[in-house]
Amino acid sequence: MAGLFHRYVLKNLGMKLFSLFFAVALWLAVARDPVAEVAITVPIEFHHIPDNLEINSENIPSAQIRVRGPARLVHGLRPDEVHVEVDLAGSKPGERTFDLTAQQVHEPRDLEVVQVVPSQFHLSLDTTMMRTVEVRPRVTGNFAAGLRIGRVEVSPSAVTISGPRSRVEKMESAITDPIDASGVMSNQSFTSNVYVSDPLIQVVHPVPVHVTVIMEKASAPAGAN
Repeated sequence: MAGLFHRYVLKNLGMKLFSLFFAVALWLAVARDPVAEVAITVPIEFHHIPDNLEINSENIPSAQIRVRGPARLVHGLRPDEVHVEVDLAGSKPGERTFDLTAQQVHEPRDLEVVQVVPSQFHLSLDTTMMRTVEVRPRVTGNFAAGLRIGRVEVSPSAVTISGPRSRVEKMESAITDPIDASGVMSNQSFTSNVYVSDPLIQVVHPVPVHVTVIMEKASAPAGAN
């Protein structure tokens, strides 16, 4: 009996006591760390978008993620540590509804995703289109009596735009920022930026636009002395 006691109890007693102490300390640490829950709002990330497709939806919802875990981890959680991924590989043009599940959420270890809001969202996809459109300058101002704008020259006179096909097809021109030509007596050049009003369309390789305002004498009204 003494041999059995020595063999199974006293053998490696120091290691056994250390393991017991470590297990008790770990249990106490967990027991003292209550479970907490927090909601974090994060953007939805789109991965593997086909090269020939564009997102054709202006308003893409954010996702509210509720995570649960040890309070010490939850209280120190940063929004950039949680993100949602939606895989668009193989998608076709048109409207589609996507599910959002806990499996699409990437969160730190030891935390559990308990809810994703919304659980679904709607997305419109369209083929990518590029098109060249003219640049239309916006020139305003107060001019000396007897003068008016004769013509406006723009360089470059056209730019290339890119975006969802259905939107690009409707876009007839790009426009400059407002140019105040007040006080111009003969001609004067201005530098401006050019943009398109649709937020889902971009100007390909944007460059400064040079606008030259050329004045002319206003014709006298018919019948004037």
